[in-house]
Amino acid sequence: MPRFITLAAAQMGPVARTESRVSVVRRLIDMMRQAAAMGAEVVAFPEAALTAFFPHWWIEDEAEIDAWFEREMPGPDTLPLFEEARRLQIGFHLGYCELDTRGGRKRRFNSAILVDNRGAIIGKYRKIHLPGHTEHRPGTPFQNLEKRYFEIGDLGFGAWRAWGGVAGMMICNDRRWPEAYRVLGLQSVDMVFCGYNTPVRHPAAPDHDRLGQFHNALCMQSGAYQNSTWVVGIAKAGLEEGVDMIAGSCIIAPTGEIVAQASSHGDEVIVARCDLDLGQSYRDTTFNFALHRRTEHYRMIVDRTGAVGP
Repeated sequence: MPRFITLAAAQMGPVARTESRVSVVRRLIDMMRQAAAMGAEVVAFPEAALTAFFPHWWIEDEAEIDAWFEREMPGPDTLPLFEEARRLQIGFHLGYCELDTRGGRKRRFNSAILVDNRGAIIGKYRKIHLPGHTEHRPGTPFQNLEKRYFEIGDLGFGAWRAWGGVAGMMICNDRRWPEAYRVLGLQSVDMVFCGYNTPVRHPAAPDHDRLGQFHNALCMQSGAYQNSTWVVGIAKAGLEEGVDMIAGSCIIAPTGEIVAQASSHGDEVIVARCDLDLGQSYRDTTFNFALHRRTEHYRMIVDRTGAVGP
């Protein structure tokens, strides 16, 4: 029996530092309604969707840092999003910043969840590949302090049966690392959701700036193709509090082809009707891991100069 699903990516424009959760959730609900009207069964929102991307600023006050995080999900401000999903009978993916105080210890994570069409959470992921630095760098145009504000995710790359297939998640910088896709690919995922907040500028390597959008698509397209899965990439884009961020939200087929892409730097919903069995055909042939993948022969070789190589 064919397995088709209509997926939506809900790109966001900038979120002002002073914009409230209530205001942001209204924006998310508006895009959720647009997605449902376009026939989507699942709508995906970006990384850290509920606030401006605060790791771009140096903050010392602990209470101020904690204010950017969600203590529960859903909470009072986010509950309307869950209620609207239940009313519309649509699933969603949401990136947010999570404050975990279980066990009497405060931990902060860059997290994402999958929510079914009844408004129930079915999966959670915590970002593993944290970019940036921990120290203040006042000479740079903006900070990249994820290593300061977040702990490394401790849940691994999970996969969940949902929407007639298997779904997985990654967040932003995870998309640059092939291991992230491969761990999900080994679980036969049919769809991967990846939200991001990615600056146009790379202060540590400005020569990379011109390639930001190219690299964004490149890593997601190759991850989709090499692991026989649909990938939904969702941006928070535009000029947010002085930091210009790339857009390019897209839905990518297991062929590596982009089948839908945002055309703006603001709030925008794109959709695609996705054949989940398209990935199966690649898993059965080109990327049949059982037949062709030979990890027992992978090794590192030290050459005569002492350099380590493949």
